[in-house]
Amino acid sequence: MDPQAFIRLSIGSLGLRIPGTPFKSEKSCIHAFSSQYSCEIRLRGFPMQTASIPLVSSPEATTTPDSLSMASSFYLEESDIKALLEPGCFYNPHSCLEIAIFTGKKGSHCGVGNKRQQIGTYKLEVGPEWGQGKPVVLFCGWIAIGKNKHESGKLSAELHLRIRLDPDPRYVFQFDDVTKVSPQVVQLQGSFKQPIFSCKFIRDRVPQVDPLNTYWSGAANNPDLETERRERKGWKVTIHDLSGSAVAAAFITTPFVPATGCDWVARSNPGAWLIVSPDPCRPNSWQPWGKLEAWRERGIRDTVCCRFRLLSECQEAVELFMSEIRINAEKGGEFFIDTDRQMRAVAAAAASASPIPSPQSSGDFAGLYPFVGGFVMSCRVQGEGKASKPSVQLAMRHVTCVEDAAIFMALAAAVDLSIEACRPFRRKFRKPSCPSI
Repeated sequence: MDPQAFIRLSIGSLGLRIPGTPFKSEKSCIHAFSSQYSCEIRLRGFPMQTASIPLVSSPEATTTPDSLSMASSFYLEESDIKALLEPGCFYNPHSCLEIAIFTGKKGSHCGVGNKRQQIGTYKLEVGPEWGQGKPVVLFCGWIAIGKNKHESGKLSAELHLRIRLDPDPRYVFQFDDVTKVSPQVVQLQGSFKQPIFSCKFIRDRVPQVDPLNTYWSGAANNPDLETERRERKGWKVTIHDLSGSAVAAAFITTPFVPATGCDWVARSNPGAWLIVSPDPCRPNSWQPWGKLEAWRERGIRDTVCCRFRLLSECQEAVELFMSEIRINAEKGGEFFIDTDRQMRAVAAAAASASPIPSPQSSGDFAGLYPFVGGFVMSCRVQGEGKASKPSVQLAMRHVTCVEDAAIFMALAAAVDLSIEACRPFRRKFRKPSCPSI
């Protein structure tokens, strides 16, 4: 399998120092000052990203911010880099990475306007080194970003940051038809498609000789023909290599059923898939690898929430939280595993006291294997009622053999099928109050 070229642009080691800024010895005061500073990171053609910036304790400090801290990252393929390197219009001839620094919080204060103010901007022009596919540090250190008005007059503010480019090749796969018709999975290499796997979908009844019955919840033994109107269970997808051997699988372990008083799968009782891989020690046996839960969130635009946990290989049943993504139920969207993005989401949730499931700290990711170092995989699916042909991108560093890629194809199939499994159980239904937790 030949990977496609991708580049990872990472921005980290952020810090801000403003001469004359008053400091107190109490940590709470320092934190209060630090929480007031943030930045918007912009790159043409990509969604804007935001990050908080810690305030360095004093202008004379010789220590630099944590060099390993990651504030933002962009992933660029060849077409993205070509677009950025093309000359623009006369007033914006070159593409730039732009970092705008603000003080205060966005929104109104006591009903009076927007309290946030921009105190400076850093710009880095896109150059030919972006397209060379080699690791390079574009900038590292302190730089003046503008003026900040304080009691003592106009004072220069300085930003510390580290900008780096790293090659991050990926394998790109495509299901060549909807998952339920047992399609082939092909690898995309430009316009060339190479068959890599086949996908077999089975609904409800599971043969007793199937080795996956070791983990089955007994859902296949219910002969009630009306079951599908009340619950969705017994779905299974197996991934086969070119020789026909099953190398990964996903199957429903917790049925998708409507919550009490509702007509949809709620967060209080999500459906669940078990993702399994062959057991190397026992022929014709499987071992759990991951767990995917899914439910429906009601709103102006309904979403299907997919939460993935990696199952530990140790004897204790430990589940390592990896990702929780909301996908537009009508239009579809992208499920992904990216430890950098997840840690930023955890940090943002902690800052806003948002009650989302998260690891206890970013250090919880440090011991995970193989999921370290940013992007792991992504899966793009269509909304309910549409012919979804999932497309999957997988970081090359996480693939040592074909079987490694197969387990992610099983996960992608489970994500795709969860969109349908979470659809309302009747076409016409009332909207009673139903708690999402």
